[in-house]
Amino acid sequence: MPEIRNYTLNFGPQHPAAHGVLRLVLEMDGEVIQRADPHIGLLHRATEKLAESKPYNQSIGYMDRLDYVSMMCNEHGYVSAIEKLLGITPPLRAQYIRVMFDEITRILNHLMWLGAHGLDIGAMTVFLYCFREREDLMDCYEAVSGARMHATYYRPGGVYRDLPGQMPRYQESSFRTAQEVATLNANRQGSLLDFIEDFTRRFPARVDEYETLLTDNRIWKQRTVGIGVVEPDRALQLGFSGPMLRGSGIAWDLRKKQAYEVYDRLDFDIPVGVNGDCYDRYLVRVEEMRQSNRLIKQCVDWLKANPGPVMLDDRKVAPPKREDMKEDMEALIHHFKLFTEGYNVPEGEVYAAVEAPKGEFGVYMISDGANKPYRVKIRAPGFSHLASINEMARGHMLADVVAIIGTQDIVFGEIDR
Repeated sequence: MPEIRNYTLNFGPQHPAAHGVLRLVLEMDGEVIQRADPHIGLLHRATEKLAESKPYNQSIGYMDRLDYVSMMCNEHGYVSAIEKLLGITPPLRAQYIRVMFDEITRILNHLMWLGAHGLDIGAMTVFLYCFREREDLMDCYEAVSGARMHATYYRPGGVYRDLPGQMPRYQESSFRTAQEVATLNANRQGSLLDFIEDFTRRFPARVDEYETLLTDNRIWKQRTVGIGVVEPDRALQLGFSGPMLRGSGIAWDLRKKQAYEVYDRLDFDIPVGVNGDCYDRYLVRVEEMRQSNRLIKQCVDWLKANPGPVMLDDRKVAPPKREDMKEDMEALIHHFKLFTEGYNVPEGEVYAAVEAPKGEFGVYMISDGANKPYRVKIRAPGFSHLASINEMARGHMLADVVAIIGTQDIVFGEIDR
């Protein structure tokens, strides 16, 4: 009789494939997983509790830090909840800007996921390719908000400011010659919209490059086909959303089913998988990048043709212009009140959800009429996905756990909160 050895193995939290601070306790029968027990809470920062101790408009920045690769989508969910309670609708131009940046954020998220997932499984090159495109989109974030990641760009009533008419450019330095700078600045001669439009032209060919590296790659398919299969009914029972649900063959997408902002005016398709395995979820996300690119192009075309306000002209929720504040006492008082005390929100409870890159990101908020929320509860998509890891990993080999964690696209900021 061969000797059977049962192990209890710690996977993480200091593991390069643990995507944050996941501690996974694995019960192994040799190389086969019998049970996977996720231990969470190592990154807990009491986000929901903190949001209850601050005026509404001071918690927007916390949302960026929940899922720190889908920053603006998280802001969108939170800001939408406040807008529902206040009963306000942002100007149309602001809605288009939000949709455009939601889709830019989706591409940013999926590029990070693809690079990291590839790296986890052993594909080095795709990681470097993905970060090349991420760099351009991070520059778009920086151009509108001044920050590359935690933008705090969406505000109740619209967005912080209109899109800049001049794209920031590289400067000559001891590291870069004039010729290199000229090459880098070739597509930065116009406005931010020109730069984004140029990106949408280049990006489909880039996605083709990723697919050339992975889609028909024999090793990639051996590592992902038939791994972590979730049946459609089971995916619904487990509370999956986003690409995890669509990978199992269910065409559920809040942008179509419960259209918010201007998604109902735009043309795009929802990619759906067939087998519910890691490979199908990969295909779904890659196609989502192409669809996001289509959406961004439509938004750019509309925004170029339709100038207008990007913030409500209501001094109770939107700060006055900077120059007004310097000259008009009334404006200064509004500004001071808004940033110290915030605004009182009518009593009520509300749930606002957006289709974030990882799935349904929802904010449930209760107001008691004060300037701080009485209760904030965040519905993070990754939480439900991680809860299924025992079911998805059971019976697989140890190496497959890495592929399953990768395909779930989990980020710990939103799981631990």
